Amino acid sequence: MIKVLLADDQAILADGIKSVLSTCPDFEVVGIAADGVQAVELAGKLAPDIVLMDIRMPNMNGVIATQEIKRRHPEIKVLVLTTFDDSEYILSAINNGASGYLLKDTSSAALIDALKNAYCGDTILPAKIARRIADAARMVSSDREIKLKKRFGFSDREVEIALMIFEGFTNKQIASALKLTDGTARNYISAIYVKLSAKSRAEAVENMRKIIHD
Repeated sequence: MIKVLLADDQAILADGIKSVLSTCPDFEVVGIAADGVQAVELAGKLAPDIVLMDIRMPNMNGVIATQEIKRRHPEIKVLVLTTFDDSEYILSAINNGASGYLLKDTSSAALIDALKNAYCGDTILPAKIARRIADAARMVSSDREIKLKKRFGFSDREVEIALMIFEGFTNKQIASALKLTDGTARNYISAIYVKLSAKSRAEAVENMRKIIHD
């Protein structure tokens, strides 16, 4: 049984999601939070496996609530529920520990599948959102690209991935956004580490920071 906490200030939407999940014997909705503060509180009291978190809520938004829940309870998965217009929050929530995003127009079947996959540890990024992330990664200043290419001899694809690493993307998010297999993404990242003379992601980011901010 997968225990789910719903966090949404729109009671009608929360009740609708609860009704959908009640049709699947794999899920139990253990509570509904009306804002981010209550979501953090109930996450501690109810110990859900997954929090389905709305992004725009009063008192504390979904990004901050996600960060706080993951800080206190790293074992809890947080899946953010949003509209496409909220895409500026995507990277922020994922970088704060969210397991991914679902759009509010997601079908009932897709919602159930996404929650099951998130419970198993997958990152959930709808195609439209993955494209937006890839676009955001490409909208970096040419100055940074030029500096990294000149200093480390990166190819166009390597500099694209290097900048995504610099911006905090995980390997799985890079693969999803750029439509690469996990193995191909890992190969690119390993080659980038070699060129950066880095043994870890933190060291890679630091070596790039020195050049980018030079």
